[in-house]
Amino acid sequence: MSDSQSLYDQLGGEAAVNAAVDIFYRKVLADHRINRFFDNSDMEKQAAKQKAFLTMAFGGPNNYSGTDMRTAHAHLVKMGLNDSHFNAVMEHLGATLTELNVPAELIGKAAAIAESTRKDVLGK
Repeated sequence: MSDSQSLYDQLGGEAAVNAAVDIFYRKVLADHRINRFFDNSDMEKQAAKQKAFLTMAFGGPNNYSGTDMRTAHAHLVKMGLNDSHFNAVMEHLGATLTELNVPAELIGKAAAIAESTRKDVLGK
């Protein structure tokens, strides 16, 4: 793997992101700490938005047309979304990438990108 490759390419491109998002949401929806935030979500649309967002955030083709993180999560903040919920999501991201045998260095890079959205997601 070359350092000049995007994280998206290092992870395995579209197939890897798609697999990761599918496994990630299975974990999230099974987690009583956070699954209520998805009660009224169309999960097919949610997964498609997440795949497009992660593809863009990890340096792949930018086909993300969703709203910004702050706006997209504002209704969840009103429902009580806080750091403990964000931490649970981060746990599931790490566990998903570990399950897919992603090297620890790349998990760290992906986690850093996800962590960089915390303030906007939580409306801080």
